[in-house]
Amino acid sequence: MSSVPSRLHAVRAVPAIEAGGPARARRIPAAVLIVSGQVALLAAILFYVQFLVDSGTVKPIYLASPTQVLEAFPRLVVEEGLVRHLLTTLSEALLGLAIAFVAGIATGVVMGLLPAVHRFLNPFLVALMAIPKVAIIPLLTLYLGIGYAHKVFIVFLFGYFIFVFNTIAGIRQVQENHLKVARVLGATPAQRIFKIVLPSAIPAIMAAVRVEAVMCVVAALLAEIVASKAGIGNLLNRATGVYDTAAVFALVATITVFALLIIFVVEQLEKRVLLRWKHV
Repeated sequence: MSSVPSRLHAVRAVPAIEAGGPARARRIPAAVLIVSGQVALLAAILFYVQFLVDSGTVKPIYLASPTQVLEAFPRLVVEEGLVRHLLTTLSEALLGLAIAFVAGIATGVVMGLLPAVHRFLNPFLVALMAIPKVAIIPLLTLYLGIGYAHKVFIVFLFGYFIFVFNTIAGIRQVQENHLKVARVLGATPAQRIFKIVLPSAIPAIMAAVRVEAVMCVVAALLAEIVASKAGIGNLLNRATGVYDTAAVFALVATITVFALLIIFVVEQLEKRVLLRWKHV
């Protein structure tokens, strides 16, 4: 008799296992369908653009077809030195971002931990942040010239303030009890900053990094378009000057791909390094 309940229990268990199977199985096709739909939409747009240009509905001077854009890449690489200009733009963007990251977080930590400093500096930083950066790029060109430092400083200006205020917002999330316990245990100010304050502020800081990962490239391009000797912005100026629409689209596609790569690297850094540090 004891074997009958066990058999009934086994029979009941089978539907539960089978119910979980299709649920798991449905997840994979859903992901595949989403990716397939995205690829299909992109392909449809590209085919439509190709049709518009090939049929003469839209003149090539206004819109380049995908095949014309692809044909422009070898010419840009061989004749215009695309790789060299790309490296120039990326180095300007990343160096400016790195300086803004370090300086902004340092300023934010000081202002977040010292209320008197925050009250003193906050009005000045808010006023400086409100200045339209695009409007002062020509003025900065007059002060700094059109060299490498000019572009790096403009990228720095685009990123510094968001790092400052996001760091302050993150520090305000720190629980005062944690700091009190650290003081009681004899933690030094540096240990409290690196073990409690900064790990608690990581989500706010990384939100700023994700935004500035794209904005640093945009800022570098803006600075190069206004005045430059090299960089993708310089190539864009030259291409638009001769109405080379295919080259313009090729350059925009190139910088877009590398901006997406920067975002991907930032997301991986957040997942694999910084969030682990937060939970240490």
